[in-house]
Amino acid sequence: MKRIILVTVAVAIISSVCTAFLLQYAGIGHPVVKVEQVSGTPAHSVLYTKGEDGQMTPLDFTGTAEQVMGAVVYIQSSHKLSRREMGGFDMQDVPGPFRDFFNNKGFSPFFQQPQGDDGNPPVEMGAGSGVIINDKGYIITNNHVIDNADDIEVTLHDNRTFKATVVGTDPATDLALLQIRTEGLPTLPMANSDDVKVGEWVLAVGNPFNLNSTVTAGIVSAKARNINIVKDQYAVESFIQTDAAINPGNSGGALVNLDGQLVGINTAIASPTGAYSGYGFAVPSNIVAKVVKDLLAYGTVQRGYLGAMIRDVNSQLAREKSLNMAEGVYVDSLVANSAAAQAGIKAGDVIVAVDNNPVKRVPELQEMIARHHPGDEVAVKAIRDGKEKTFNVRLNKREGEENLIAGRQSEVLNKLGAEFRALDADTAKKLGISGGVQVEKLFPGKLRSQTDMREGFIITQADGRAVSSPEELEKVLEHKKGGVMLEGLYESLPGTYYYAFGMDS
Repeated sequence: MKRIILVTVAVAIISSVCTAFLLQYAGIGHPVVKVEQVSGTPAHSVLYTKGEDGQMTPLDFTGTAEQVMGAVVYIQSSHKLSRREMGGFDMQDVPGPFRDFFNNKGFSPFFQQPQGDDGNPPVEMGAGSGVIINDKGYIITNNHVIDNADDIEVTLHDNRTFKATVVGTDPATDLALLQIRTEGLPTLPMANSDDVKVGEWVLAVGNPFNLNSTVTAGIVSAKARNINIVKDQYAVESFIQTDAAINPGNSGGALVNLDGQLVGINTAIASPTGAYSGYGFAVPSNIVAKVVKDLLAYGTVQRGYLGAMIRDVNSQLAREKSLNMAEGVYVDSLVANSAAAQAGIKAGDVIVAVDNNPVKRVPELQEMIARHHPGDEVAVKAIRDGKEKTFNVRLNKREGEENLIAGRQSEVLNKLGAEFRALDADTAKKLGISGGVQVEKLFPGKLRSQTDMREGFIITQADGRAVSSPEELEKVLEHKKGGVMLEGLYESLPGTYYYAFGMDS
């Protein structure tokens, strides 16, 4: 009996131990969290593409993304709102004799500078993306990202931050070239956008909604799109369309092929909501390259013009004009003494090729011509009365001249953030002055950030020395330290104006 009891107790003990062990192993009673981590697991491609040899190969975006992200930057711009922009009153709009009266701050707060909560003028902020195209710190972005900015800050992929200066802008293509003071940066090479094919895989890289270094994938949906979004009289729109997701903040970012080459600068979306809905548009890299080269060489874009009013040929126009074709670019009319008119092109001609490159739509023709400088000669093939004719057209500037303008202005003038030109003799005579330097265009720089100067201001003296050309202004400022005083006038406003700023600040 005693033996049976001992055996029973032993069996119970063994059973309890086994049960506890099994419960613990199963995670019951005392939970055991077991985490398995495997290092070095490769990413698996779920898509396949056909290689040049016709073989199906896995489609992998990881290498391309890693290759290009370092060359895409985040751009933040700021602009101090003026009285006029706040719906208030600008003292420069007041005739000279009354300026002192209105300048009395006790008169009315309506005439005072608008202020934010901290007592300073309110600041409007903007953000976008940019692409480093040169290891000396040159960055391409959209003009609308930095337009009207007083200050531009660039943040690199490694989180370093730099102040940027504007080298030049081209509103016609919505592009701008910036520079930051550093070297040894990662860059993106430019592809030949003519070789880009519809259906080709591309990646969009940028900073949508302030989400830095975002990569999306899609295909090229179409080429040579004109969506009438660039608000410039001489706009050049021949966008690459893509379904890679592009959102606010992507503007100025990169559209790249799977070799990591820049095929376009992301510029716009077509959306009823303001966010991505399937249609994004990028400026082709060939247009970008032309703009960059011109801005570096001349400070402004040198673009050739045909001087013709044109529209797409379609079936309706073909019936209306009795054309035996449904593609091409129809010449509606010609500007007097234009390049096209001088070459013999007439209204009613249908342009079908430029330099043996087929032309089917207006954006294609605009892009091909926009790549050339004034004075360049192009072979334009057109159909007239059913017969093919070729015209050798020597392109003009839009003002009708063939010659290129002088080279880019100096670095010291670029620091001021303006484009300058010598005042013409007729205007000088009308204003009763011997000469001056006119501010044609303002962009981010010392004049905009430290003064309330407007475009059109005519500088007659710099630090008490008379100036009548950009070269003379440069000579005064070249080795200047500290404060500078500019004196001058506006064509449409009475009185003399003075603007002070610091060269070192």
